[in-house]
Amino acid sequence: MAAVFAELLFYLVKSLVGECLRQAALAVCAWLDTKVRGRTARFAVGGLLGLAAFILIPVVAGLLGL
Repeated sequence: MAAVFAELLFYLVKSLVGECLRQAALAVCAWLDTKVRGRTARFAVGGLLGLAAFILIPVVAGLLGL
């Protein structure tokens, strides 16, 4: 019974942390969208954010055990 409770608690924490990280990333990207001017600059910033996400998302997912 304790294992089931621990598994449910772990799932709840994992869901909350994942949702908070998603909301934080969305807020940062929305803020950054207002600061970057010009098509070329947006393309460059988008490429850098995409590259960072490609590298960091598996690392964060591995740390959270997703």
